[in-house]
Amino acid sequence: MFAAPPSDDQPNSDAVTRPSLLTAAGTVDRDALLSLYEAAAVVDDDHPVTVSFTLSHDLDKRLDRYLVDRVPFLSRTSLQRLIDEDAVLVNGRIAKASTKLRKGDVVVAMLPPPPSSEIPAEEMPLDILFEDAELIVINKAPGLIVHPARSHKSGTLINGLAWHFQNRTSGQLSTVGKEFARPGVVHRLDKHTSGVMVAAKSDTAHWRLGKQFEMRQTQKRYIALVHGHPEPQADLIDLPMGKHPTIREKYAVRHDDTGKPSQTVYRVLEEYEGFALVELELRTGRTHQIRVHMSHLGYPLVGDDMYGGKHVTERDFGGSTDESLLNRQALHAALLGFRHPISNEALTFQAPLWTDLRRAIDLLRTHRFQRKLAMGGTIVSVP
Repeated sequence: MFAAPPSDDQPNSDAVTRPSLLTAAGTVDRDALLSLYEAAAVVDDDHPVTVSFTLSHDLDKRLDRYLVDRVPFLSRTSLQRLIDEDAVLVNGRIAKASTKLRKGDVVVAMLPPPPSSEIPAEEMPLDILFEDAELIVINKAPGLIVHPARSHKSGTLINGLAWHFQNRTSGQLSTVGKEFARPGVVHRLDKHTSGVMVAAKSDTAHWRLGKQFEMRQTQKRYIALVHGHPEPQADLIDLPMGKHPTIREKYAVRHDDTGKPSQTVYRVLEEYEGFALVELELRTGRTHQIRVHMSHLGYPLVGDDMYGGKHVTERDFGGSTDESLLNRQALHAALLGFRHPISNEALTFQAPLWTDLRRAIDLLRTHRFQRKLAMGGTIVSVP
C-alpha cells in the first residue's frame, strides 16, 4: 500500500518507502506499477502489488466502475476478472463487481503487472494448422506460455507469432489487447497444456471470435490421461468452481457464493491398468476446469502435481527405463470448432498429439491395455 497526494478517495499508506503508485488525480500510475514489478528486489511474482483506497464520501457507485476510474489502464472487463478471482476486497471481504460503495468503505486491490506493449519478435518452431487474412490456428507446444506477463517477457507464443508475420507470411495480430502485450489473444491454454488454439489477425475477427467464446458457441474437446478408472464411463460434471480458499494459484470446487457454474462432459475412451484415456468437452471455460473437476472426482490428470496427479516414468507405463515420461499434466486440446468471423463458415480443427503424450499412450496400449470403450463413438480421433 502506498502514500499518495490528497484526493476525494484517500489511499491508505504504510511505512514502506516505495515510489508512489498514484498520480495527483488519485489514479494508479501505470509506469510506477510496471517499475515495481520490474524491480525484483522489491516485488516478485508471489507477492503482487496492492493498493488501498478509503472513500471519503458516499459515491453510490459499483465497485467495477469505481476501479475503472482509479485504474484507467485496465479495461472494465479486466477489472471484473480481478474481482471474480478474489483479488479485490471491500472492507476485508470478497466483493462482487456490482457491490455498491459507500462513505468509509476500504477497497484493497491486488494489481497485475501491466506488461510492456513492445513485443520482440523471436524465431521459434510453430505447428500452424491453418492461416488466412483474419486468423491463425496453431497446435501449441507443451511448456509454451501464450503471452508475455510478469517475468516472462520473451519466449512466448506471441513473440513467435510476431516473428512469423514479419518473416514468413503477411499480416499481424489484432490490436485488441496490445496495450497489455496480448494482441490477438482470443483464448488461452495453460502453459503445460498442448493443443489447438486460435489467434486473431484483425480487430473485427478478434471481437467476433471473442463473442463466440463468450456465448459458448464454440466446440472444445480435450484428451487427457487420468489416474484410475472413472465411473460411470461417461457423465456430466456439474460442480461450481472458484478460487482455492487458501492457495492463491489454485482453484477448487466451491459450493459457497464464490462458486461459479462449471460444466464438463467426460467420456472414457480406453482403460489400462491403473489409468484411463478420457475425452472431455467443456461447456464452460473456467480456469483449470478440467484439472479441478477430474481431481475432485478422484481421477487427477497424470503429471498434474498441483491437483493430485503423479509424475510417471516409462517403467510406470510398462517401459524398460526409469526415464521421465510426462513432465506436465497429460492434457491436450484436441479439437476446436467455431464459425469463421468473416465468412461465417463452420470450421473444425484437430491438433495431433505431441510426442510425450503420444509415447505415453503407445506404452499403455502395448503393456497395460485392458479395453477400448465405444461410448457411441468419439468426436476426437486418437490414432
